[in-house]
Amino acid sequence: MKISIVIPAHDEAETIAQCLASIQIAIEQLPSTFTASVLVVLDSCTDDTLKIVQATGFDYLCCYYQCVGQVRDLGIRHAIAHGATWLACTDADSTVPMDWLVQQMEHLDQQRADMICGVVSINNWGHLSSQTQQAYITHYQDKMGHRHIHGANLSFSSDAYLATGGFAPLTCHEDVDLVNRFRARRYTITWSNRVRVLTSSRLQARAKEGFGAFLANLEKVSWS
Repeated sequence: MKISIVIPAHDEAETIAQCLASIQIAIEQLPSTFTASVLVVLDSCTDDTLKIVQATGFDYLCCYYQCVGQVRDLGIRHAIAHGATWLACTDADSTVPMDWLVQQMEHLDQQRADMICGVVSINNWGHLSSQTQQAYITHYQDKMGHRHIHGANLSFSSDAYLATGGFAPLTCHEDVDLVNRFRARRYTITWSNRVRVLTSSRLQARAKEGFGAFLANLEKVSWS
């Protein structure tokens, strides 16, 4: 099996190196029967993100969509065209544990999943109120069978992706849209808390209605 990890990036110079280093470690844990590659899709970057990615030696594409759905789709289709049969998505402000890919492969072996929806853990609560932390913990279902959807931790087969039409050109919730189309076609989805990533708690969201905006709203409510 050929795995491709696809990462959209827009001005992520502060976080992209750590993200890619964690992915490299996860790749190294895979058995020799698997091959894995990394593709960063840089969208309208104006900082040093490109230079940092070039220094790692990983593959990359550049585009100017300013639309995360289009960026993800560009990267996924490029990876499929180069032989990828399993696609794993994460974000440039996230890091993955060393067993991230191994856990995915175990689910494929056990459940024959067409898609895996993983969970996220917050990397730093220090700048957020205790009320926000408690509200988040109360809301979040960190368990097998959860129903959370994160573009930062979503993986799927190439065949199912192409059959559903792929990520739509949406500036937000492109991940929810894709999962809903997998559901509509009755593909097998594994909702796993064994597959997790550590994600940024920054409140300056790249997507206006994304995860950062969700945290910012919790913080706003906690002080109101």
